[in-house]
Amino acid sequence: MKPLYFLTTLFVFIGMFRLGAQYAPEETQFRPPLDIPIILAGTFGELRSNHFHAGVDIKTQQRQGLPVYAVADGTVSRIKVSHWGYGKALYVSHPNGYTTVYAHLQKFGPGIEEHVRDLQYGKQSYEVETFPDYGELTVKKGDIIAYSGNTGGSSGPHLHFEIRNSLDEKPTNPLLYGLEVRDATNPTLEAAFAYPISDKAQVNQSADRVKLTVRRQADGSFLADPVTASGTIGFGVSAYDRQDMAANKNGIYRLVQRVNGTTLTDLVFERFSFGETRYINTLIDYPYYARYRNRIQKCFRDPGNNLSMYRTLENEGMVVVVPGMDYQVEVEVLDLAGNRTLLRIPVEGRDLPLSAPREEARTPYYARADKPSSFDLGQAQVYFPSGSLYQGAYLNLEANGDTVRIHDASLPLHRNFTLTFDVSHLPEASRRQAFIARLDDRDRPQYTQTYKRADRFSMRSRELGRFTLASDTVPPSIRPKNFKPKQWLTNYRYLSLQIQDDLSGINTYSARINGQWILMEYEPKTRTLTYTFDDRIGDARQCDLEVEVTDNVGNTSRYEATVFRR
Repeated sequence: MKPLYFLTTLFVFIGMFRLGAQYAPEETQFRPPLDIPIILAGTFGELRSNHFHAGVDIKTQQRQGLPVYAVADGTVSRIKVSHWGYGKALYVSHPNGYTTVYAHLQKFGPGIEEHVRDLQYGKQSYEVETFPDYGELTVKKGDIIAYSGNTGGSSGPHLHFEIRNSLDEKPTNPLLYGLEVRDATNPTLEAAFAYPISDKAQVNQSADRVKLTVRRQADGSFLADPVTASGTIGFGVSAYDRQDMAANKNGIYRLVQRVNGTTLTDLVFERFSFGETRYINTLIDYPYYARYRNRIQKCFRDPGNNLSMYRTLENEGMVVVVPGMDYQVEVEVLDLAGNRTLLRIPVEGRDLPLSAPREEARTPYYARADKPSSFDLGQAQVYFPSGSLYQGAYLNLEANGDTVRIHDASLPLHRNFTLTFDVSHLPEASRRQAFIARLDDRDRPQYTQTYKRADRFSMRSRELGRFTLASDTVPPSIRPKNFKPKQWLTNYRYLSLQIQDDLSGINTYSARINGQWILMEYEPKTRTLTYTFDDRIGDARQCDLEVEVTDNVGNTSRYEATVFRR
């Protein structure tokens, strides 16, 4: 029996280091998209701002330009190039029913890059999206299809990699399909909280959220100080996971809650739909996040939470505490490799006088979740369509001249609200350069897309806060970065310029050399326009460059310079 025991132990040990390889059938096994050790900067389902992370972020050793390989045979089904979001992104559909996504790319591979360039020049636009016909751009497993980069909303060089079901477009955890990631590290528990939920519920004589005192035990588990409670309550934890060879605080894979040995909650980040991703706002304690920028994951389900990721959910994950009864609550945080961290919370049912009663601020403005709500603030009107709020709420609404307060950032929205200003008091000549701005914590105006119709300006947003009418009268600035006018550009591969607008932001840009449109790549993070010389401008030695940049209210700047090439 010893050899059998040894082999079993060995396979379990190997499984810890081959994360996900044991879950998928052979026909859905993919090769890695990179030929470097797979170290993650982000995991599937990770909690992001208003969405779940739809793939994994693979570190690229702080470099750009690493070859990205097709993980299996397939056909390119979609290509999208944008300034934000996924930046340069490639979608490959495979015969096994899955589509893989590669994002934040520096450039595309042979054949694909030329296809995209032709499209960009044909539309005279850097931002393009195309859906090639099936079989038009085929790839083989191991082909170089792109090079890693830092385009779009990326905050550092990495490859964002997804696996989606080709039929319903639902993303699924890539670590279930053969990617090998070393992971023998338990998830980390940062904090635990208890929530009185029913009208007369209490935790430690409080009707509000209570942070629990927890202590690490000799076996690595955590034990909370005893809790006194009554009524319907819930629990939440702040936790993260780390893989080996990485210091990143990544998302957890699974959250399990048991009460007296019975599983009430089993939440698994394995698959979801993009249509439900904003329900993350109900999974976390959103007011706590808005104030402290730290996410508490609830073990119970609030009204308005329509997430499909629960394997088990009894009594909405809530604990009904009866005075005179004792309860042993266990919250377990797990990663996909099976590493786990356990928290035990002893609960004693006692009905004690409240030391901190719950206070609900009531205002004249109540918005329901299931019906539209409209409020007139004089010079401004606010409209919340049905389904904007997850739960009904009293709103703080104020108007002071051209500035209005629409509640605050502690209340999450599922759908956009509409804010409309009456601008009839503004001179018609100044309306072109005026817009609705959101004021940040330092009262700095942030441009919001403003729709103008006669004497009415409107905008739509999911962010609450303070808004005002602002005006931008200064056109963008344009300056060369790597060249000077009249310069001979011997052996230069590209031209680079910096463009900037300090208020409403850049809207459009275009450039020409000797009257011919050229492809300028815009990197908003560095405010840089770049043109890479190609044979489209021929062998002209004198290059007359014209660049035009327009901001979001129509102010336009032009830059002209002549350079020479050998």
